[in-house]
Amino acid sequence: MKSKEHFQFSNGVVLYPIFFVLLIWVVFWVEIRFGIDFTKFGIYPQTITGLRGIFFSPFIHSGISHLYHNTIPLFVLTAALFYFYKPIAWKVILYGILVSGLITWSIGRPSYHIGASGLIYVLVSFTFFKGILAKYYRLIALSLLVVFLYGSMIWYVFPIVDGVSWEGHTAGLITGFIFALIFKKEIAKPKKYAWEEETFNEADDPFLKHFDEHGNFIEFPETNMEVDTPTEPLEENRPTIHYTFKPNKDTE
Repeated sequence: MKSKEHFQFSNGVVLYPIFFVLLIWVVFWVEIRFGIDFTKFGIYPQTITGLRGIFFSPFIHSGISHLYHNTIPLFVLTAALFYFYKPIAWKVILYGILVSGLITWSIGRPSYHIGASGLIYVLVSFTFFKGILAKYYRLIALSLLVVFLYGSMIWYVFPIVDGVSWEGHTAGLITGFIFALIFKKEIAKPKKYAWEEETFNEADDPFLKHFDEHGNFIEFPETNMEVDTPTEPLEENRPTIHYTFKPNKDTE
């Protein structure tokens, strides 16, 4: 797959992030509108019923502030994912929810863990580490942009704020890093020039032949050009014009 096929804008770059954002807002609206609390559908570690939260917890939020702080990063990061990593975007999202949820279920405190922040940490971690490992200037630039925008999120993988699921953040960070190591195919590769190939031979390169071992330019003599001459005289192939000289009578 050519690298130019990786960085093409499509409707999904915008529509899929909008879909995710609308979905979490609709779930929150249903809770407010009908007085339903979906918190019990979150991840509750080390319990069988708590396993269902792996699939439901990313769409459940505790309040408008929690929802608002997850909305913008979710939109920006999913849009970047579908633009720069389109061939594996769905794998990163779906497997990211599953794996980070399992890790949270394994290491979390006995409490309900809810919110899309686990998935957000998957996307931040994957985007950063994949860009560095890919060594492609566009993906590296994306990694630096992610660090600039969301670098401060690293502090929330530690238990420094009460009521915040640092376990979910840590699980997302670990998951994204693992995905950056695993997903190697269908990723845009940096362009290699002829001299970067292992089979490159300097002696056969027409440009390098103009330089000696000390780097001095060598100007090769111009080759003589041979011109084909026609086999038949040109006169036979042209119309003949006869000039007649008529002497003046006055000179006689």
